[in-house]
Amino acid sequence: MGMGGGTLLIPLLTIFSQVSQILAQGYNLLAFLPMSVVAILIHIKNKLIQPKFLWLLIPSGIIFAIIGSFLANLIDANVLKLLFGIFLIILSLFEFVKIFKK
Repeated sequence: MGMGGGTLLIPLLTIFSQVSQILAQGYNLLAFLPMSVVAILIHIKNKLIQPKFLWLLIPSGIIFAIIGSFLANLIDANVLKLLFGIFLIILSLFEFVKIFKK
C-alpha cells in the first residue's frame, strides 16, 4: 500500500483494544524494529539499497526515533491522537493522488 504497518496497528490498538496512544506508538516502534531489519536485508539482496549509506541512515533513524518518543511523552494524549489523525488523512490523500495519477 505504500504505508507502514503503524498506520493500521496504532488505530487498531487504540480503537479496538483501548490501548493509550502513547503505548500504541511504543508497541509500533517495537514491532517495527525486527520488520525493518528484515526489510533492509531483502532490499540489500535485491540491490535496492546501497550498503555504504546504511551507516548514515541507521544512526539518524535511531536518533530521530528517540527524539520522537520523548516528544510523544511531552504531548497531551488527545493532541497526539488529533495529530496522528491529521497525519493519516494527509497520507491517505497522497495515496489517492498517486493512484489517480496512474
